[in-house]
Amino acid sequence: MRCALSLLLLIVLSGVSVRADEGMWTLDNLPLQRLQERYGFAPSAAWLEKVRLASVRFNDGGSGAFVSPDGLVITNHHVALGQLQKMSDEKKDFVREGFFARRPAEERPCPDLELNVLVSTEDVTARILAVISSTAAEAVQNVQRKAEMSRVEKESFDRTGLRSDVVELYHGGQYQLYRYKKYTDIRLVMAAEVQAAFYGGDFDNFVFPRHDLDMAFFRAYEGGKPVRSPAYLRWSARGAADGELVFVSGHPGSTDRLKTVRQLEFIRDTVLPERLRGMVRRRGVLRQYSASGAEPARRARNKLFGLENSFKALSGALLGLQDAKLMAAKRADEDALRAAAAARPELAPAARMRPGPAPTQELPEAHGPAASAWDRIAAMQDKAAARYPDLIFRGTGDSKLAEFAHAIVRWVAEVEKPNDVRYPEFRETALDSLRFRTFSPAPVYPDLEERMLALDLAESLDELGAAHPYVIAALGGLTPEGKARELIAGTGLADPKERRRLVEGGAAAVAASTDPLIVWARGLDPLYRELRKWREDELESVDALEGGRIARARFAVAGKSAYPDATFTLRLSYGKVAGYEEGTTRVPYKTTFHGLYDRAASFAGKPPFDLSPLEAARKGCVDLDTPLDFVTTNDIIGGNSGSPVINREGEYVGLVFDGNIPSLVGRYAYSDERNRAVAVHSAGILEALSKVYRMRRLVKELRGAR
Repeated sequence: MRCALSLLLLIVLSGVSVRADEGMWTLDNLPLQRLQERYGFAPSAAWLEKVRLASVRFNDGGSGAFVSPDGLVITNHHVALGQLQKMSDEKKDFVREGFFARRPAEERPCPDLELNVLVSTEDVTARILAVISSTAAEAVQNVQRKAEMSRVEKESFDRTGLRSDVVELYHGGQYQLYRYKKYTDIRLVMAAEVQAAFYGGDFDNFVFPRHDLDMAFFRAYEGGKPVRSPAYLRWSARGAADGELVFVSGHPGSTDRLKTVRQLEFIRDTVLPERLRGMVRRRGVLRQYSASGAEPARRARNKLFGLENSFKALSGALLGLQDAKLMAAKRADEDALRAAAAARPELAPAARMRPGPAPTQELPEAHGPAASAWDRIAAMQDKAAARYPDLIFRGTGDSKLAEFAHAIVRWVAEVEKPNDVRYPEFRETALDSLRFRTFSPAPVYPDLEERMLALDLAESLDELGAAHPYVIAALGGLTPEGKARELIAGTGLADPKERRRLVEGGAAAVAASTDPLIVWARGLDPLYRELRKWREDELESVDALEGGRIARARFAVAGKSAYPDATFTLRLSYGKVAGYEEGTTRVPYKTTFHGLYDRAASFAGKPPFDLSPLEAARKGCVDLDTPLDFVTTNDIIGGNSGSPVINREGEYVGLVFDGNIPSLVGRYAYSDERNRAVAVHSAGILEALSKVYRMRRLVKELRGAR
């Protein structure tokens, strides 16, 4: 028995262990011994602290880094795209033309950009778990868990004044309190033209070789003056070299590598196909709108870019989950862990449930005393599948004005409740950021809003049917187009002053409002709350409770040798600069400016392979041998866009902006054979700034930050 159990544990350990350069690691749990053995280097505590304080999270999605002592932050053009779009109008298009502040006074304030820097973390797992009654129903345990999370956040915020978020790691196996310094006076310094940043368009997206200058610079201000950066990454003019050890510090959005096989099957068979189908529908509407004129095309560009990018990414992810070998490996890992949990009495909470009251679900075979955590998650997924149309076709997320209305109606109701029972997005610790976004002066375009709201309403009608209570309440007897026209034409919510008036007036102001969008949102709110409560009680509670039990079983068997799934919090990955084999050929580790100009000439300058005006005009000034883009084995995912590539000296050597096609399965699994992160080379950035864009002030600042 002992030999058999030892063999079983070995199987589990091999299943949960990471492969080569795999992993998006929290900074307190790096595999330092593995790094030392593989690369002869392990970062020191001082090295990690500098990287942590130099790393920046863009709260509208993406990563970045301080690269000078004066608050200068670099990220991708496509991370900056939303702000560029909001700052543009029909007279000045910063997305197409780029933006170049040659003097400090020309740096332009962003309407609603928030940057976060991680100041500290604290393990609060014991405190969260201590308040959860193990004999209570799952829904009750979920309420207890979330209430304690809110109390931890509030206490931290009141004590420190820092943004405080309790982050759930390992699907409930661990809870960490993250404290952030927040910056909201952010000014645009430089952004390349979109043709230079996204050269080759969607044809070249997620492929390599690439020839993109996907870069933008911002500066953080405080008290009207540039921030003295708490730490920054010194710029390497040499940049990354072939075979060199490099690190990527950033904020990967989300992964599903630790989910159960049943959860992955649900994503493969239901979630991703539905999301792709919805994207096709939205893409069609946006293309039709864009075709109506130059100004509509400009207004829709950011939405359309996001859709095209996501469609390609999710298509690759779906192909990965349809790979029989990948799913077989996932199933083998899970079976081994389940067997190990069943063989060890101390892991009984995962292998089978503790005695307690009958849970709310009506599947006794999956919820009896002998049911395992995996069984209960499988039953939860069956319940989610049965009500999936309700979960995804009762929203208006494509309309900014509709979302403002829903948020305001919920906001004034939630803030009248005790903090620990509010929806998390309306807790005291979240309100400053919520106000910043909601009262943003960014423009809203009524014609586009009407199209997108009509799309959402038509989708609800088509998928749920005319007799569905939500459809009846949402349409009020009108067609989707008619209802959208009525709501958007009559609302005043495009004015941030009106949004502020309603929020500051509280429940009384919202109840008295005759704004058609507010009246409409008030009518839909009870339906929203009913569905959210069902989702929290029947799905979220099971996922959190049973996911936590599986995680603790994994810890007991293998320790914390695995990294948690991504949660849009700071992570560090390591790898090397390396090309790869594709079919029968070799893909080099880098491209140069030679390749950019050759590719443009090979396509006779036809879009999307035409050069930007400045690239074309200043070709003769550029050292064509300079590296432009390069690839590494670092493990990344969406959210890592804008992340710095850092060498062992802690220098800035590159700017992550993409992955290749084999990396798209990275949401679920990793392989370093062909999976590559794609980055702009630091030498190429300097060459472009100095020779193409002639940003002498910026180049001097980067070179001087040494």
